[in-house]
Amino acid sequence: MSQTANVPYALLPYQQAWIADRAQVKVCEKSRRVGLSWCEAADDALLAARGDGKDVWYIGYNKDMALEFINDTAFWVKSYALAAAEAEEIVVEDVDKSILAYRIRFSSGHRVTALSSRPSNLRGKQGKVVIDEAAFHDDLTGLLDAAIALLMWGGCVVVISTHFGDDNRFNELVGDIRAGKKPYSLHRITLDDALEQGLYRRICLKLGREWTAEGEAAWRRELIESYGEAADQELFCIPARGAGAYLPRALVESCMDPEIPVLRWSCKSEFAEAPELIRRDAADEWCRDHLACLLDGLDLNARTCFGEDFGRSGDLTVIVPLQESRKLNYRAPFVIDLRNVPFRQQEQVLFYLADRLPRFSGGAMDARGNGQYLAEVAMQRYGAWRIRQVMLTTEWYRDNMPRYKAAFEDGAITLPRDADILDDHRAIKMEKGIARLPEGYRGKGRDGGQRHGDAAIAGAMAWYAATQIDAGPIEFEGTGVERAHTRLENF
Repeated sequence: MSQTANVPYALLPYQQAWIADRAQVKVCEKSRRVGLSWCEAADDALLAARGDGKDVWYIGYNKDMALEFINDTAFWVKSYALAAAEAEEIVVEDVDKSILAYRIRFSSGHRVTALSSRPSNLRGKQGKVVIDEAAFHDDLTGLLDAAIALLMWGGCVVVISTHFGDDNRFNELVGDIRAGKKPYSLHRITLDDALEQGLYRRICLKLGREWTAEGEAAWRRELIESYGEAADQELFCIPARGAGAYLPRALVESCMDPEIPVLRWSCKSEFAEAPELIRRDAADEWCRDHLACLLDGLDLNARTCFGEDFGRSGDLTVIVPLQESRKLNYRAPFVIDLRNVPFRQQEQVLFYLADRLPRFSGGAMDARGNGQYLAEVAMQRYGAWRIRQVMLTTEWYRDNMPRYKAAFEDGAITLPRDADILDDHRAIKMEKGIARLPEGYRGKGRDGGQRHGDAAIAGAMAWYAATQIDAGPIEFEGTGVERAHTRLENF
């Protein structure tokens, strides 16, 4: 990056972050015209110029893209004062056709070649492959397979694109990376990300305009208006046409077991007005009658965690424990539904459960609104290293719902076969490219009570706890109750 200091237009932070990422395979979903291909050309010019560098194969989907990229590379060659020949037009022989290409040769012996079409075979080549506007390639899967073959000889692959629909292979690739199915690096650059990091200021600098906040706001507004209904996809990385259920019924049912019980406790409104002793005794009795025998039957050697979605007077509180199997799959031994249960009694049930979970590794809890109380007292009891207090933001949904869906696709999670739990999962929809519960959604359970996708959120939280919380080494032996008491005494 230090070599960019003397060029006429320094790179913006998101461009610097892209170049600094040296992953063997990196992918970027982006807004249009944020200059990512331009900064990619900057990196490729330096790579090809080094004696220990690589050949670069740029693959667009038409002649104009190839020519623009080679011109960008030539700009950086001159800016860096690198030793290279003038750009030349050549023909590259593919398997069954000739492809027009543009090339810059460097004194290092390496070259940057920009192709005007998609080659059917990259396996005879070496170096770095740049696939630009990947969503618009006819056979992205085949192209990626051919490009990935270069990795075994020290090559690398770069995939850049705006979105082109939620059923596009590029969108599937992005989802696979977020789900952890592909070990690739992922970047996301929306128009607002680029503006926040100086895009419009750079445009003003290049055009000789004076930057103002009002001018930037007007420019953004006009740009969005010019794209109309396509603005979400073209400028904000939200693939179009996403409106259906995110988790198909057959997929969820394939990971359900009718032998797993759902434990439900529903309280009348006047129960909250009962004396503390009566409420406490009722909660203890419910736990002994419903939870004790199930907890006694858990595998003492299996790592256990839980996820929780909070509700009080309207929605449910749902708690989903998961136990890890030797095959690294996760099974819910039971699920708890609490309807209209007072705060303190929810605390009792949660502590009764978590104190007795064998090899308890962590829990993820809904910390929005009133749920913050229960999440906080759990964190205080079991430690911040075990309890994650989760705010269900757009970013959390974006990062974690693909991972949760992947758990069903891989058969890695097992839940109770229960109509309400199925309906909760079917309530997750794609909204503006993100899988989440729609704002204002309200369902009805088989008991006639209100539901808000509660079991789906608790399940996603449980999967988050199972796969992303590392509680570290277990310091104490014995039962969960003994471990909890020992920690409290140490404080």
